Amino acid sequence: MSLDDFLAEVRRRSEAALERLLPPVSPPTADLPAAMRYAALGGGKRLRAALVYATGEALGADRDALDAPAAAVELIHAYSLVHDDLPAMDDDDLRRGKPTCHRAFDEATAILAGDALQSLAFEVLADAAVIPAAQRLAMLHELAVASGVRGMAGGQALDLAAEGRRLSLPELEAMHRGKTGALIAASVRLGALAVLEPDAPPLAALGEYGQALGLCFQIRDDILDVEGDTATLGKTAGADVARSKATFPALLGLDGAHDRARREYQRAVAALAPIGAAGERLRQLAVYSLSRQQ
Repeated sequence: MSLDDFLAEVRRRSEAALERLLPPVSPPTADLPAAMRYAALGGGKRLRAALVYATGEALGADRDALDAPAAAVELIHAYSLVHDDLPAMDDDDLRRGKPTCHRAFDEATAILAGDALQSLAFEVLADAAVIPAAQRLAMLHELAVASGVRGMAGGQALDLAAEGRRLSLPELEAMHRGKTGALIAASVRLGALAVLEPDAPPLAALGEYGQALGLCFQIRDDILDVEGDTATLGKTAGADVARSKATFPALLGLDGAHDRARREYQRAVAALAPIGAAGERLRQLAVYSLSRQQ
């Protein structure tokens, strides 16, 4: 199966799983489930789900055991985008080619939708009886750390605090490792934990791969904010520059940002050496992260 076919299958399978897991739109609180479904369905690259499936399958996992962790990371990602777009955060009007959740509904409903998507992610993992209990517990811990103050939420706080000032390279890396990289790295480790015990040696190498890939992905995101266009990206191009955001192009220049993305890609690929040919799909996803156009 080609990478394009694999990604299309991941999108199809993820959409079906999310459709099944999200609450139906019904009274008396119809707006909340409607907003949750609006935010989580019908768009996105599903890269995080793809990393769960690619890692798990590389280690011999059955796809049925990967559906819950793949859905969980996509629910966390959807919640993060809803909150990231809010007026108090990045104040964006466009996401995945359509109005942001707080524009389509209202700010209060969007906040609640994000909260509910986050809690649903942990419910989905906790209920995944096809995965042994010890591994489910490790998955819950992995996702909680990646989502919280040591991961995505902490990175977002650093991002907000950095607006309008120039960060050092280590500060910028720390921000992006939390804001974007933590959930990408967790996606890799969740796929592995569907098969491996929490202390299995391959987890360290896969964690290194995930961290490097996450930074590569975010640097490419920073580059596309400069080089891309709104129609292709599905979100507002140039928004980082307009808000004086701390980005790799702002700090290193475009050429320097491209070079740093390539180096993180190389680090990601090198980290896959311990799993040999089984990591080919993960190598392909690293190429995709380095060269994507949206």
